[in-house]
Amino acid sequence: QVQLVESGGGLVQAGGSLRLSCAASGSRLWAYAMGWYRQAPEKQRELVATITRDLSTNYADSVKGRFTISRDNAKSTTYLQMNSLKTEDTAVYYCTASNNGRDYWGQGTQVTVSS
Repeated sequence: QVQLVESGGGLVQAGGSLRLSCAASGSRLWAYAMGWYRQAPEKQRELVATITRDLSTNYADSVKGRFTISRDNAKSTTYLQMNSLKTEDTAVYYCTASNNGRDYWGQGTQVTVSS
């Protein structure tokens, strides 16, 4: 069993930055691929970024060059650094952990970008 708790969301002006954190608890966390998804009002949930156990990363085209995903296995924490934020980045951001067909989700953290 893995538990995920996101933090770091909030209100920021367009062009600003935020760093989201995902604190994980459980066993063998280093083996999990970690990811961030988001869901805007009246839209489907979408992938933002993922990072594997080997530190390979993948990003949605809409955030490439602006967002950076990273992980600190010693702290069991995954981060999402978000720069040059746009109003369209407004959404609830969810942290995920995946391994061997098992997926875990956090409760989400709200990010609101104002114009």
